[in-house]
Amino acid sequence: MNSAAEFARTFRVSHETVEKLELYERLLVQWQKAVNLVAPKTIPQIWQRHFADSAQLVALAPGARTWVDLGSGGGFPGLAIAIMIANQKECACVHLVESNARKCAFLSEVARRTGAPARVHNMRIADAAATGAVPVADVVTSRALASLDALLDMAHPFFGNASTGLFLKGREAEVEIADAQKRWAFEVRSHASLSDAEGRILEIGKPMLRQGGGQ
Repeated sequence: MNSAAEFARTFRVSHETVEKLELYERLLVQWQKAVNLVAPKTIPQIWQRHFADSAQLVALAPGARTWVDLGSGGGFPGLAIAIMIANQKECACVHLVESNARKCAFLSEVARRTGAPARVHNMRIADAAATGAVPVADVVTSRALASLDALLDMAHPFFGNASTGLFLKGREAEVEIADAQKRWAFEVRSHASLSDAEGRILEIGKPMLRQGGGQ
């Protein structure tokens, strides 16, 4: 799936959406020279490793309007999702939480140039939670940020009763689930990744810290 044409066929997106992702790709390549946005070796496979990896989450939450993406980095999955949902009939917004100011400048530039419904928050995740600057989400997303146990600590403040977490994980997903269940009670479904044969998408609901499971 390492081309715009293959991506368009797989996800059945409009020509306009593909053009916006192509602009995103060009900007990422330009900015990568000065800011480490993604692993350099993954750039030639950007459509599979980054765009498809992110886009597959949209189908798991078709009714979501408020997304919160933690540790957005180069914009995956959050900013790619924002581009994917830009033409939805009902207004939606993806809140991108990233502490690195230069990465935030990149995210803001891509969002501005593509018209993506994204809001960039240049702050630590804990500060975003403490200040209320970022709302409770329909969906909380993250990729390569932390183990599931640590990730639930960070994500929990953005969960409401009906919120869902969609977390992109690798081959150790089942180990991470078992480890997290020592401190947390939660609903979980594990989905195969479309972009990585060894990857999993963990769909998490109703996370609750177990009694005695504090820091």
